[in-house]
Amino acid sequence: MVDLTQLMENEVFMAFASYTTIVLSKMMFMSTATAFYRLTRKVFANPEDCAGFGKGENAKKYLRTDDRVERVRRAHLNDLENIVPFLGIGLLYSLSGPDLSTAILHFRLFVGARVYHTIAYLIPLPQPNRALAFFLGYGVTLSMAYRLLRSRLYL
Repeated sequence: MVDLTQLMENEVFMAFASYTTIVLSKMMFMSTATAFYRLTRKVFANPEDCAGFGKGENAKKYLRTDDRVERVRRAHLNDLENIVPFLGIGLLYSLSGPDLSTAILHFRLFVGARVYHTIAYLIPLPQPNRALAFFLGYGVTLSMAYRLLRSRLYL
């Protein structure tokens, strides 16, 4: 069994932990951004959320959708769909003994792609900006999975 000090000395694992912290912080920011847009645009999804803005029929006008709020929500959902697989596959990959420079390239490309994807979604930038960022991040995760399966796992 590996003890924690050995894990902390594993440079690839520490790089993974660093880039994972960045991408998870970005994902957490997206929930804050959603809340910010909901409050500033007075757009709520649940009746109890708009109780402070009125009662009865008056409060119902705040139960609606807004393009900016939905855009932030979709960007956040896309993060959830892509970052969760990166976390699992990246963890296994980082513990499989890959070359440090190759691993850091994978991690940097993924984080850069996710940050750029969010920027392209929120501004919005014309396609294919967002699609290219999505496919780059997705490809990085597939690359790590392929390398992991090819070199360390028994099928």
